[in-house]
Amino acid sequence: MEPTLLSLLTESVQTNEVASVFEIAALLTLLSLGPALLITLTSFTRIVVVLSFLRQALGTQQSPSSQIIIALSLFLSLYVMAPVWQQVESTAVMPYLQSQIAPEQAVTRAWDALRSFLLRQTREADLALFVQLQRERSTPDAETDAEQDPAAPMTLDTVSASALIPAFMISELKTAFQIAFLVYLPFLILDLVVTSILMSMGMMFLPPVMISLPFKLVVFVLVDGWNLLVGSLIRSFG
Repeated sequence: MEPTLLSLLTESVQTNEVASVFEIAALLTLLSLGPALLITLTSFTRIVVVLSFLRQALGTQQSPSSQIIIALSLFLSLYVMAPVWQQVESTAVMPYLQSQIAPEQAVTRAWDALRSFLLRQTREADLALFVQLQRERSTPDAETDAEQDPAAPMTLDTVSASALIPAFMISELKTAFQIAFLVYLPFLILDLVVTSILMSMGMMFLPPVMISLPFKLVVFVLVDGWNLLVGSLIRSFG
């Protein structure tokens, strides 16, 4: 009776220890890759680039500081990615914690939910570029292969992560630069107007930034710039 009970307890402890070790290893790996995953798989890149260009357009040097911009970008990214996280939790995390699916199935379901978001934000031209480059690297005769199958696969089942992730990143950068141009343009016009007025008054040694900066801040506050910019950024992920 005693050996049987002891063996059962030993097997149970060993099983729990192995499961705990794997869970801790997965958690540590996720934490170490957290910054990279945040930049490559979320809306963080677009938001932080636009906010950085806004600071340059205002000409306020280090105000708001980089820490504030990164913190705001982080929380806005969490807001944008909330539906994706909820889907991952309901389809992958909770079933895995309840021992309903294997770890491999949980990872596959989580990636499927995330891939759906990435595909919605990725331009077809960027995705086709990396799919074609991937085909050329994997086939010895790229020209013959391209002639046989010129259409790049762009479905959830066929696009690989190695092609989708870089395509998503350059799509995010292009979108961020487009939004930044629209943000930068009115401030640039204001700088040109102030510079022209100072030149016409003969004040060539007075830095135009000293005069245009208060006007930029007043205009930005009067139009409720933060509300408009943040709202436009979040809606751009719709």
